[in-house]
Amino acid sequence: MILTEPDLTRICDLLYRQTGILVPENRRAFVERRVLERLRATGLSTLPAYLACLRADADGEVQHFVNAFTVNETYFNREEHQLHCLTESLMAAVTAGRARNDPIRIWSMPCATGEEPYSVALWLLEHWPAVDDWEIEIVGSDIDTRALAAAQAGRYGARALGRLPPPLVSRYFIREDEAFWRILPELRGSVRFSRRNLVDGPGMAQEGRFDIVFCRNVLIYFDDESRKIAAANLFAALRPGGFLCLGHTESMARIPSRFVTRRFPDAIVYQRPEDAHD
Repeated sequence: MILTEPDLTRICDLLYRQTGILVPENRRAFVERRVLERLRATGLSTLPAYLACLRADADGEVQHFVNAFTVNETYFNREEHQLHCLTESLMAAVTAGRARNDPIRIWSMPCATGEEPYSVALWLLEHWPAVDDWEIEIVGSDIDTRALAAAQAGRYGARALGRLPPPLVSRYFIREDEAFWRILPELRGSVRFSRRNLVDGPGMAQEGRFDIVFCRNVLIYFDDESRKIAAANLFAALRPGGFLCLGHTESMARIPSRFVTRRFPDAIVYQRPEDAHD
């Protein structure tokens, strides 16, 4: 079956409403492949039948549909300059004048298959001398339930681990076979995972507020309207004075926002002002 342009437009509109992701014209073939895969998986033969299945959310098909379109390209210590900034600048800023019984909260959103929040945990253990003096809560969230299951399993291949020094891999991972290593149970337990959607404000609010949010390489898939919604939700997710780290190709320049741009030696990040109100 070949999907027509009106068919593809309907699918892309549905994906946009569910996720905020805008599919460009040159990605329509990708959309068609994913929809045909879902048709085969559900045993349906026509697009109207599949759309009816989505409307009824039969067997949780809406989530399967969303999972089919997410991009989970990541690896350990991605955007390493931001990790340097985390321990050289941001942690000092968020702990200044703070009571030791007030937990530091860090959110990786979207977290894909877990490499990014686990990288934060590993980096803090290796590079922040005060790590044992504070209670640190790390949360990884994503819209893709398959990616979250992989993150919770904490099992990775050589490509994901390629930027980690071999001694560090030996210290924090258990080799399962020739191809895969599994992160230590203690580290898996140090990160909590949850399903969250950047354009779902009420859902994001359920996680509470954070001192630092890593939200990297997802806003590039949004149009200006979705970016505006995501920026407002990310702003609300931060404590006053908290920091937002975007991907190196992303910025808040194209949309109105209340963030203040902060230039640290290792990275440019965005801060919620101390006196800002929601």
